[in-house]
Amino acid sequence: MPTPTPEASAPKRDRTRYLYLAVIAAVAAGVAVGLLWPSAGKSLAPLGTGFVNLIKMMISPIIFCTIVLGIGSVAKAAKVGKVGVTALVYFIVMSTFALAIGLVVGNLLHPGSGLHLNPADVSKVHQQADGGEGTTDFLLGIIPKTFVSAFTEGEVLQTLLVALLAGFALQKLGKRGEPILRGIEHIQRLVFRVLAMIMWAAPVGAFGAIAAVVGATGWGALRSLLVIMLGFYLTCLVFVFGVLGAVLWLGARVNIFSLLRYLGREFLLILSTSSSESALPRLIAKMEHLGVSKPVVGITVPTGYSFNLDGTAIYLTMATLFIATAQDQPLALGEQITLLLFMIIASKGAAGVSGAGIATLASGLQSHRPELVDGVGFILGIDRFMSEARALTNFAGNAVATVLIGSWMKEFDRDRSRQVFAGQAPFDEATLLDDKPAEPAQPVPANA
Repeated sequence: MPTPTPEASAPKRDRTRYLYLAVIAAVAAGVAVGLLWPSAGKSLAPLGTGFVNLIKMMISPIIFCTIVLGIGSVAKAAKVGKVGVTALVYFIVMSTFALAIGLVVGNLLHPGSGLHLNPADVSKVHQQADGGEGTTDFLLGIIPKTFVSAFTEGEVLQTLLVALLAGFALQKLGKRGEPILRGIEHIQRLVFRVLAMIMWAAPVGAFGAIAAVVGATGWGALRSLLVIMLGFYLTCLVFVFGVLGAVLWLGARVNIFSLLRYLGREFLLILSTSSSESALPRLIAKMEHLGVSKPVVGITVPTGYSFNLDGTAIYLTMATLFIATAQDQPLALGEQITLLLFMIIASKGAAGVSGAGIATLASGLQSHRPELVDGVGFILGIDRFMSEARALTNFAGNAVATVLIGSWMKEFDRDRSRQVFAGQAPFDEATLLDDKPAEPAQPVPANA
């Protein structure tokens, strides 16, 4: 009889399952408080804001460590460039698909027809629109003021630039850079351990966030805007399971349901915080655990959070058509395409931020059709609920993109993914990292 291994004799208990059960209970309690005691619910908003801010605090160091380790461990810089170019081309193509689907559904549903909008929130919308930035400002904003300001200001794209430069510099140092790489590996483990500790505050954050939004909006706004909400949610579902599911199966032979089930806890976290950025660190860790190589994960995931905005594209499309139709100023097809392409460009970098979609919508209308900006005030009441579907769709799109690009670059361990999906290689929720370094991905056989 074989001697049982230490792992077999003393399996680890996954205590985090109780954490996510607590998140579900907290969401239900938040809804009840928001409905029964609206004023008390609104006063709990800082709990949700505080939790999301704790998560955002960890974004920059995690992205930096992941990218530097990924690039620094690759022998040829050309390989990194190939991954980046492939990712950007894929993001553009998929955003175009999302834009087209949103246009088709919006023109079929005609959301907003027959409504008389109340422009009471116009001043608030104009403040958000004035804060929008143009393409030039966006591009210049990628460059940080100092080498460390990207970390102190929490700018994802600035952190990405600094990490790329540091990774390529370590690549040039060769063996002399290996001690630095080992040090960054230890820092990464520390950062992920801190993140795992922060996650235990998720039930408190979810309770406060849900109670605040339900207390502020109630059910009146939801009833009056039911058509656009249901249309938007259904469009996102069609895009995720129809378009992304088909592309994932054809490009990597991975089932979309298996991938989404594997990321179930991340979807619950996004649903409770309405921000896909809250799950970004866990997506990085889980994609590496799934069998995608570090360089592919390190480049695709952070870049996708700024450039792969499938859910945002659908939202901007349908919200624009809703506002124009509701004010009896429908847009011609040419106007729709021009305005929405501008919005897609203006929204880069805002995918993970709760509420950023409404600012992009307002700034786009302000620049192209200022007479329509007044109508944005009416959609503010349900923007939070729509931002959840927006964030979930963006997150699913980035997960699919990471697996696809890993497969195309021959940097995806298919056998490892089968083990993970089957539950034979469980994800370590305590450290968010594998105890042993992942083996380099082997080329996928043509008949696999």
